[in-house]
Amino acid sequence: MYYVKRALHDKKFMIMLCITIAFVLLTIFAGAIAPHDPIAQNYDAILQPPSREYPFGTDAVGRCLLSRLLYGGKTSLVIAIVVTLLMAVIGVVIGMVSGYFGGIVDTILMRVTDMLLAFPHIVFVIAIVAVLGTGTRNLILAMTVISWTMFARVTRSLVITIKKEDYVEQARLSGASKPAIMFRYIVPNVIPYLIVLITQDIGSNLLTLASLSLLGLGSQPPTPEWGFMLSEGKRYMQTAPWMLIFPGMVILICVIIFNLLGDSLRDILDPRGITKREGTSFLARLLSRRDRKEKEEHEEEMA
Repeated sequence: MYYVKRALHDKKFMIMLCITIAFVLLTIFAGAIAPHDPIAQNYDAILQPPSREYPFGTDAVGRCLLSRLLYGGKTSLVIAIVVTLLMAVIGVVIGMVSGYFGGIVDTILMRVTDMLLAFPHIVFVIAIVAVLGTGTRNLILAMTVISWTMFARVTRSLVITIKKEDYVEQARLSGASKPAIMFRYIVPNVIPYLIVLITQDIGSNLLTLASLSLLGLGSQPPTPEWGFMLSEGKRYMQTAPWMLIFPGMVILICVIIFNLLGDSLRDILDPRGITKREGTSFLARLLSRRDRKEKEEHEEEMA
């Protein structure tokens, strides 16, 4: 409830949240908002510039760009959100197991993580899609296989820090089982900080998706998708620039919105911005302890 109150009083967060919800609602209700069928071809309106009938113009086969952008949001946002949630779940589970159990388990899992991190992200995704074939399902699989490593690293670091806290030690001495300690004491302290990463990663995955679709490895025609619309428009950059401008602007705005929303969430969940109160989070105590230690070391050096 405390974080909810902070969120409700944070103007930046509320503005970004309202814009994000509005953006998502536009794609959800695209069928009621779109002025034309996004797939229907109209050879009498080929490459029409923006007008009252076609606010964003038309493409090379006379399809309304505004309608395709609205419907394309369903494809692009759904893929980006699904990929982000899948990689978060996989990364959190691996990071939790690695950080909590340590030893040989931690060594094996982190070496696998290091191996995946050694590959350039986009190159590895392209290689997997090239082997499995194009399509939405293969694209989601390829992006998920390589992208969970960051969540695993972050989760492992948080778990290693949390499990050294006094309340975790007391729970362990009182006879609490390992699953009980993980889900009752560790997970609730890890999730808030991962929410920020999840929110910001949606924007990053949108860019990755657009890049792959630009290369023809994403959703296939006639399915509307923002990145593929850029791929279609690059051939008409000089004769019909609106085919590039509007999809590019939508992708840019969407990425900025999710990044700003993540920044706002980080400010709300940042323990350094929390006033003194009972039950301060583990990270607040950790930062305070670190500051005291640095101050003592500085005083010793001065002496």
